[in-house]
Amino acid sequence: MTSRHVSSPSRRTVVRAAAATAAAVPVLATATTTSATTASASEATALAPAFLHGVASGDPLPDGVLLWTRVTPEPGAEPGSGLGADTPVRWEIAEDREFTATAASGTTLAAAPFDHTVKADVRGLRPATTYYFRFTAGTGDGEVRSPVGRTRTAPATGASVAGVRFGVVSCANWEAGWFSAYRHLAARTDLDAVLHLGDYLYEYGTGEYPTQGAALREHRPAHEILNLADYRARHGTYKTDTDLQSLHAAHPVIAIWDDHEFANDAWSGGAQNHTPGAEGVWAERVAAAKQAYFEWMPVRASTEGTVYRRLRFGRLADLHLLDLRSFRSEQASIGSGSVDDPERTVTGRAQLDWLKAGLAGSDAVWKLVGTSVMISPVAFGALPAHLLEPIAGLLGLPKEGLAVNVDQWDGYTDDRKELIGHLRERGITDTVFLTGDIHMAWANEVPVRAATYPLSASAATEFVVTSVTSDNLDDILRVAPQTVSLVAATAVRTANRHVKWVDMDSHGYGVLDVTAERSQMDYYVLSDKTAKDATSSWTRSYRTRRGTQRIERADRPVR
Repeated sequence: MTSRHVSSPSRRTVVRAAAATAAAVPVLATATTTSATTASASEATALAPAFLHGVASGDPLPDGVLLWTRVTPEPGAEPGSGLGADTPVRWEIAEDREFTATAASGTTLAAAPFDHTVKADVRGLRPATTYYFRFTAGTGDGEVRSPVGRTRTAPATGASVAGVRFGVVSCANWEAGWFSAYRHLAARTDLDAVLHLGDYLYEYGTGEYPTQGAALREHRPAHEILNLADYRARHGTYKTDTDLQSLHAAHPVIAIWDDHEFANDAWSGGAQNHTPGAEGVWAERVAAAKQAYFEWMPVRASTEGTVYRRLRFGRLADLHLLDLRSFRSEQASIGSGSVDDPERTVTGRAQLDWLKAGLAGSDAVWKLVGTSVMISPVAFGALPAHLLEPIAGLLGLPKEGLAVNVDQWDGYTDDRKELIGHLRERGITDTVFLTGDIHMAWANEVPVRAATYPLSASAATEFVVTSVTSDNLDDILRVAPQTVSLVAATAVRTANRHVKWVDMDSHGYGVLDVTAERSQMDYYVLSDKTAKDATSSWTRSYRTRRGTQRIERADRPVR
């Protein structure tokens, strides 16, 4: 065991393109507390220290898990303030909620240089086991215990596993709605972990996004976040949300970042939403954002301080997690043939080689790949893909179609071609890409050549989950759900025969169930993202059977 304290938006372009296409086509419950005192926000002015931002766990291993919390050492010691004394913290983990037999424990320090966040990387645990954990700060009458969190270790590396099940989420904009999706996932007791595929938070100033210009609730700070104090404060704001706290207290979270953890459409040297000079130096902004991320998230830093890493769930599934922001080339202009430039990259050379080696060397039944942006090619327009290719060749445009979202793999076709070619050449089957970012739900086959699909083969499959709250088609166009989307979705599927389903309007989450025979994504939608008590309902399920690389509809959810 080790313990430490840690030192124009493209999505709108895509949904607007979808709307244009449509026009062209004929008509756990809240975290449980212990008997000891548990501090709440209302007590913060009278009691110090306090646990105001909940508890979390993440990155489960067969023998361990990462635990997290943040201590408010005294009133006024807000995230990013730098205020408050260093505070000793004790952590405990046990197999029962009453902590009658502690499996491991230790002490660490909630220190100002790390914004009083605490991480404990606990080892020596049993595989495939549910554990409960808590933190304690203060002494004597001033002793305060955190809420109790629940977590679970991964199966043993070589174990035969009947199944694993993950909640899957992405794109949670504080100002656009309530995080009800997190509440519904927290209430489930059948999940091994929750995958967060990026855009855990948003960088904008109040009222800048969502599109409708009316914030349901205002985040802090009110201005666009630029420096370390800003990013810390924004993370702290998000972790006061009771639904998000419930999610983190109920399940281990496996997270990667996308762009909004930094700034919209981020790349290695800048971002669409960054103005050099007026908003400082990009490298300094990125360093601040990454430091705050690793302080505030239950994530282990990986190669070169990024989030690309690999987790294993017995011999059933390897989970390869990607960082598609730190090493990518700048986005090409829409409709530019430069998307096919072999010198441009979305992964970076080292990460792509790492992914290819991991996929080729995996002995797991399923190769799951967490990618923050969609890998399947998508062409928008009245012409089908097989007609777009020759025309694009004549005009010097992207050969796989008119790429509208150049922030996705569509904007970096050489990396995609190399990866898909690798899957084919090495005979790697049962690869499933898990994706967020685009604020829509999709079920796709990943074609070897989109222009001749389905005559060409499918190299993999892809499940894309919609946003928790961030704007999608009906939000941006300010129309009722399905007013435009049904026509637009039909046009997209007609022009892209590897796309088996797309929902452009709903907000919600996914539940991925993996067995030796198939991987199935159940899609759930929220009744109203602006309602704090929004209900959740199942809408569709799609699966891929082992050995097929194809998508088919399932008639019911797994639970």
